[in-house]
Amino acid sequence: MEKIPTLADIEAAAERIKPYAHRTPMLTCQTIDQMLDMQLFFKCENLQKVGAFKFRGATNAVFAMDATAAEKGVATHSSGNHAQALALAAKIRGIPAHIVMPETAPAVKKAAVAGYGAKITFCKPTLEARESTLAGVVAETGATFVHPYDNTYIVAGQATAAKEMLADEADGFDVLMAPVGGGGLASGTALTARYLSPKTVVIAGEPTGADDAYRSMKENKRLPSINPQTIADGLLTSLGELSFAIIRDYVQEIVTVSEDAIVQAMRLVWERMKIIIEPSSAVPLAVLLEHDLGLQGKRVGIIISGGNVDLGKLPW
Repeated sequence: MEKIPTLADIEAAAERIKPYAHRTPMLTCQTIDQMLDMQLFFKCENLQKVGAFKFRGATNAVFAMDATAAEKGVATHSSGNHAQALALAAKIRGIPAHIVMPETAPAVKKAAVAGYGAKITFCKPTLEARESTLAGVVAETGATFVHPYDNTYIVAGQATAAKEMLADEADGFDVLMAPVGGGGLASGTALTARYLSPKTVVIAGEPTGADDAYRSMKENKRLPSINPQTIADGLLTSLGELSFAIIRDYVQEIVTVSEDAIVQAMRLVWERMKIIIEPSSAVPLAVLLEHDLGLQGKRVGIIISGGNVDLGKLPW
């Protein structure tokens, strides 16, 4: 298993990405506070480069590489935000990026990855095809495989979002919330809270139709999703070995939510906060709308994970 990042690793990541990543704002919304009777603080990673928190981890991984390895570039398989994040981070460092994408990936995502200068290799839309195609690319190019979440540098990079939240809000948080898919953001957030604010409870939100993290926590072993179904397409992946180990020990609770609640939360943010968020980002707020977790009067920080939405396929 990859090494669990230390506080020193997270602090090094924050310094490493500082020249390249946005320090995203935290927004509040009086209307939503009143609806839920709590103080909410939204960390807007939808305003991060490539429109998602993934740029943090990708930049940390790319700029942590030694010069010899970096010359041969980086490689990954992804059809989403990680592909774009790794492609842009590699472009900034001036090294090659090789991205394996399923041929069924949305045209807008293919265009974005190509626009950042990555070399795309298409494959059949199965995990087996993605992994075997990637293995071929790595063997041919000597590029370093950067896993979307099962990677120490990736998790340390994602942890910097919560680190900024704690630095920017002197009174701290009773609760920090993040969505959970592969677990890079949720595990990074949990580590930051553990190291810098041990009294802060970490809660992760997950769609009922893609609830591998919830089931894995209940069974105390990693149980991958089989044919997950949810509008929150960023949360279709299952926990990695590293993210599961961290989440199992440091996330207090995983709460699942319905598709209706995700759409309601997404729409509420669009209408009331006037910002574009993707369905995956709406999951933590959906948890608060659908479940009474006894957080009335509490200070709750929510990481809005991204804002990459196909505007031609809105869920309302």
